[in-house]
Amino acid sequence: MEQVGLGWLVFEITDSPFMVGVSSAARMAPFFFLGILSGAVADRVNRQTALRIITVSSIIGPGLMALLLLTRDIPDVQVWYVIALAVAMGAVWAFSQTIRQAYIYDVVGRKLALSGLSMAGVSQMFGQMVGAILAGALIGYVSVGGQYLFAGGTYLAAFVVLLGIRKVAQEDLTQREPVLQQLMGYIRLLRGNRTLLTLMCVTAVIEIFGFTHQSLLPVFAKDELGVGAVGLGIILAVRRGGGVFGLMLLASLEDFRRNGVLLFASAIAFGLGQMAFSLGGGIVLFLIVLAFVNACATTVDTLHKTLMQSNVLDEQRGRAMGSWVLSIGVAPVGHIGLGAMAGVLGAPGALLVNGGVLTFVAVTAALGLPSMRRLE
Repeated sequence: MEQVGLGWLVFEITDSPFMVGVSSAARMAPFFFLGILSGAVADRVNRQTALRIITVSSIIGPGLMALLLLTRDIPDVQVWYVIALAVAMGAVWAFSQTIRQAYIYDVVGRKLALSGLSMAGVSQMFGQMVGAILAGALIGYVSVGGQYLFAGGTYLAAFVVLLGIRKVAQEDLTQREPVLQQLMGYIRLLRGNRTLLTLMCVTAVIEIFGFTHQSLLPVFAKDELGVGAVGLGIILAVRRGGGVFGLMLLASLEDFRRNGVLLFASAIAFGLGQMAFSLGGGIVLFLIVLAFVNACATTVDTLHKTLMQSNVLDEQRGRAMGSWVLSIGVAPVGHIGLGAMAGVLGAPGALLVNGGVLTFVAVTAALGLPSMRRLE
């Protein structure tokens, strides 16, 4: 709901694809700056308790955004206020993502990590499908401010659910190091673990040239397809539906042994799918391509999280997920670049370029990194 609201609101205020890219970049920027710190914290604290605290504190950001929007007309809202709140929400989300992924691994264990992270992703996708439709409807028939107010309430519901989860064991919690020592250990981990460092680089490239496509969906909805805010909600719901399909297939693999090969195959398909947006063909073809692209995206994302945690010691898994958050934190570069490209080439042309670059890089990496192809 936050994603729908942010993209639509910024485009309404500025009528600029570039500023939509800037707002998406602002929301992702904390991932880069807080990735290492969030990983160190995740290995030091009780992840179950920390996740509860972060979830309930997440209410603040949408609440302030709702207050801003409900007390003035949208033309009177300064876009920089919106972007500043997006940064604040992104900071909370960075810690939430790091701790959540490590916590899911705590729950299911190493053997079922791929299936467990996939099923957790499926539940998240279902929530995002419903949230996208609700957000579009609330924006279209109530207001953007009302949409943010409702979004804040969902964090409260999530907190209540987390209170009901039984205690889950966590490795090495009795030997807590100061955060500074955790950070030094983080640097040693990255220097000594070539696999983790390579996965970080691959993740960063795919984030820049792959996942940033979502920042242009409000532009497609308003200018290319003319379906409005309600249509944007449906578009994002279909996108999540594709993600659910990809994750369900991934979860069914259980103890799959060729994860490295599957990672590169999914990344190549991800790039080709983005290039297909330039084919045109109306709303139906657009939705089919979008669903396919997100099926590839969620597959790649889940494989990254699984492989990163499987290739470190149990007591380092929080830092491994901090590395993942750091890697996806380079997204602002992609969002701003894609927004600028869309202003010149149009949204379909920008995704054609991005998809071409992603496909080339994925093919090159698959051929040039045989050790990564062998990862299980």
